[in-house]
Amino acid sequence: MTVQISFTLNGRPTSVDVEPATLVAELLREQLHLTGTHIGCDTSQCGACVVHLNGLPVKSCTLLAPALDGATLLTIEGLTGAPGSNQMHPMQEAFREHHGLQCGFCTPGMLMTAVALATEKPDLTEADVRHGLEGNICRCTGYQNIVISVMAGAAAMQAVKGE
Repeated sequence: MTVQISFTLNGRPTSVDVEPATLVAELLREQLHLTGTHIGCDTSQCGACVVHLNGLPVKSCTLLAPALDGATLLTIEGLTGAPGSNQMHPMQEAFREHHGLQCGFCTPGMLMTAVALATEKPDLTEADVRHGLEGNICRCTGYQNIVISVMAGAAAMQAVKGE
């Protein structure tokens, strides 16, 4: 048995039929072909699957798709720069500029978590960033450049707001 859910996905109205036990990560990757959201652990431990549900970061590998009905979902594919531009989001640009990624597997989840952190608290300290990223695992970078990237991205997001 399937259920139809309707929600806003990356700014666009979306309706899909899903099995009630379908996870959001599975829906995104397998049915909607949005493969930027990664599945690393299936237990909410690694953070590679973070998306924004109604503006809040959630781990999509343990969230059932019917929970999306009537909601707004933002994935890494919907993270963009200034409207009408072909620019990256300021946080994405900061990760590129400050070498906040290596293999890239954790990057979508890191970016989505970082954007949520910077939105919630624009004047992030290093301690804030380290605490806020505790639910995201990176096996390559050693985190220092990720922390620098998040702080630079938060500052860039504030600069864009101030324009």
